[in-house]
Amino acid sequence: MKIILERPKCIGCGSCVAVCPKFFELASDDDGLADLKGSTQNGENFELEVAEVDCVKEAVDICPVQVIKIV
Repeated sequence: MKIILERPKCIGCGSCVAVCPKFFELASDDDGLADLKGSTQNGENFELEVAEVDCVKEAVDICPVQVIKIV
């Protein structure tokens, strides 16, 4: 499975971090947007291959701008 974060559309609310800190953190730089831990950049998106999505499903549901996808 693959987790995709459409980071340019992120608003930095931190909901994903609150429910799934295993995979998400807020950036330490000035933009304050979410980062997908251990991911690689593919265009404007960040992607991470995982065996289990664990709490990511909850992050997908709670994200107010729907920028997290599981494929």
